[in-house]
Amino acid sequence: MNIHQLFDPGSSSYSYLLWDGASREAALIDPVHEQFSRDLRLIRELDLRLLYTLETHIHADRITGSSLLREALNSIVLVHGDYGSKCADFLLRDGDQVPLGSAKINILHTPGHTQGDVCYLIPGIVFSGETLLIRGCGRTDFQSSDPGTLYDSITRRLFTLPDDTIVYPGHDYNGHSYTTIEEEMAYNPRIGKGKSRDEFIAIMNGLKLDLPSHMHEALPSNLHCGSTDYVPKQLSS
Repeated sequence: MNIHQLFDPGSSSYSYLLWDGASREAALIDPVHEQFSRDLRLIRELDLRLLYTLETHIHADRITGSSLLREALNSIVLVHGDYGSKCADFLLRDGDQVPLGSAKINILHTPGHTQGDVCYLIPGIVFSGETLLIRGCGRTDFQSSDPGTLYDSITRRLFTLPDDTIVYPGHDYNGHSYTTIEEEMAYNPRIGKGKSRDEFIAIMNGLKLDLPSHMHEALPSNLHCGSTDYVPKQLSS
């Protein structure tokens, strides 16, 4: 599986372009609206066929580019069933597998930051969205979030992966591009070093964070895949 990590400086967020070298089938995880032209140019330059855009959750800090890519390339929008999407082509469930060439992308439902958070797993790599960040994790003070649920998702779903699993996060604010499960278990100040569930909840409840500056426009727009005028298709069950 080939991977391009793509960065949006406005939101300090990462997108990930994945493709199968033989079939040229591709998927884009967490596309950003403002980076549509860049992503479209790269997909065409690499002679890829974009089959899917996949969201890790409903973002509060930026608008997704899924709708623009679907209009341009006829790609399919995939989100978890608890995401609350008004526009997705297919709803994912825990344990689903998304075919991409000769490979499969495995779906891990990891609620806590939001109820619809998912991580995408391929052999040796997990795309963790905002469930697990580099020396951090997603906030739990809004958006159907819950710190206890997030603790369970990280410790029971992600920290049980092999230690050398590479973690590609949805954000980084300090110039890092990836981490590993082993590193986060050892050094993550919020949930690493064997912290208990109660300790983690206390840490998360004690955070004093400003609301994302684009939250009120991003949330409703992302429920419509980045478009405010899209007419939803019939969702899969």
